Amino acid sequence: MSAVVLLDPARLERPDTTVLRQPFPFMIAHGQLADDARSALDRDFPRYASAGFFPYDPSDCGPTVNALIDNMTTPEFASAVGKRLDIDNLGQYPTLVTLCRLLNRRHGTIHTDSKSKIVTALLYLNTQWPDTSDGCLRFLHKIDDIDSLVVPELTPLYGEFAVFKRCDNSFHGHLPYEGERRVIQVAWLTSEDEKLRKTKRGNFSRAFKKIFGRLDTRLGADRDRSASHRD
Repeated sequence: MSAVVLLDPARLERPDTTVLRQPFPFMIAHGQLADDARSALDRDFPRYASAGFFPYDPSDCGPTVNALIDNMTTPEFASAVGKRLDIDNLGQYPTLVTLCRLLNRRHGTIHTDSKSKIVTALLYLNTQWPDTSDGCLRFLHKIDDIDSLVVPELTPLYGEFAVFKRCDNSFHGHLPYEGERRVIQVAWLTSEDEKLRKTKRGNFSRAFKKIFGRLDTRLGADRDRSASHRD
């Protein structure tokens, strides 16, 4: 499966792809993944127990997800993305890959991304989504108005792809949502030092979440036992 091209840059040429330069350069592309890869990607996506983004570790993922990330981080794909954002040779920059399976309601606050990021790409993998705007990606005109949409919000469904150039006004976010929202994020960074710094911070956060998750599980079990004794 790893030899299969799961993310073909040619699909960015679809007529329903949106590319804008203002108020900041971004692209929204639909249908970027083949239907026949759905079940394998669902099977191979990591089973994180906690909410938030985790640093990519191939051992967390099955072969199809690893192959997809290989596709997303090739110089060829970077060049196709950079071309549409007017960025030359995007593939020369180091990439940082993070994955998210679950969100809680504190996620989605409007932000621009850190200055260490040149471009951020988001590829969504949910096979279905409830009839709600909650959790849907929004590119925005203002940092203090979640309804100041530049284009219609993007529902995080399978094969939906969004990429933007980091700018001082690259405002984006979403309405609060709690639950499963699968996404692979690739960021092209300004330097290897920044990648190392972010990776270290991400691994620390990952370890903390694992410890907290185990503690929360134990506390939950204690509460259940206590409740059963009261009954």
